[in-house]
Amino acid sequence: MERTNWTEIEFILQGLSEYPRAEKLLFVMCLVMYLVILLGNSTLIILTLLDSRLHTPMYFFLGNLSFLDICYTSSFIPSVLIHFLSKKKTISFTRCVAQMSISYTMGSTECVLLAVMAYDRYVAICKPLRYPFIMRKALCVQMAALSWGLGSLNSLTETILAVRLPFCGKNVINHFVCEILAFVKLACTDISLNEITIMLGNVIFLFSPLLLICISYIFILSTVLKINSAEGRKKAFSTCSAHITVVTVFYGTILFMYMKAKSKDSAFDKLIALFYGVVTPMLNPIIYSLRNAEVHGAMRKLMSRHWFWRKG
Repeated sequence: MERTNWTEIEFILQGLSEYPRAEKLLFVMCLVMYLVILLGNSTLIILTLLDSRLHTPMYFFLGNLSFLDICYTSSFIPSVLIHFLSKKKTISFTRCVAQMSISYTMGSTECVLLAVMAYDRYVAICKPLRYPFIMRKALCVQMAALSWGLGSLNSLTETILAVRLPFCGKNVINHFVCEILAFVKLACTDISLNEITIMLGNVIFLFSPLLLICISYIFILSTVLKINSAEGRKKAFSTCSAHITVVTVFYGTILFMYMKAKSKDSAFDKLIALFYGVVTPMLNPIIYSLRNAEVHGAMRKLMSRHWFWRKG
């Protein structure tokens, strides 16, 4: 079968084309959430850079997570917003591959980064006296670089295998975005290798980090329960509460999406996938800011600087 030139291929993102009124409502909701994502995560990045009290490993990794969330959502939300208001819901082969590759990189990187953050909490609670020596700046940079490198490598592997496939016929993706599995299923050839590598990638990048996170918190729980004072136990748990909440939201949503029975209404499944991609990055800065005295203090300091600058 003759292979089509990449420049000639276009994909149709079906989304909720059959529900035009719902698309208008979704446009408003997604726009508001995207602006919250940009504002919340950008604020956290600025605070971690400007306030010396936040120059710690935990906030260094949090800054990486915030930057990741901005990149992840920016890879597909602007395109989704345009398609909500447009009758022509097509996307070129190049843009589709770029969208798919960037979002896959960010998703894989976040899994590894959450495991790295769990290790940071393990060292902080289980080895507090050695924490400054173990979690030195050089190691933190290396661990962050490793997270980004592994995520990029996983995405690059899947993307190279996907773009080599021949496409023919009507390329309709029954989704809001270019999702890799939906993308490869449109190929007019055997995709067994692609499906196997995607499955292996999911196992390695979803469940291996989750296992490491669980092991870290088993050791943390064991250490915390040995603390005699209730106040000490409360303080130790409070340093982990934000990370535990983020991990629960991230993995809870993924497990719900993969383990639930496929709905007869494909629109419902598409909405769940869309809101997973938008809600989680929106909640991360809120979770880390809520009841966090250090972030609140940095925010007040930044606002007071701005006020004095305006007065001056």
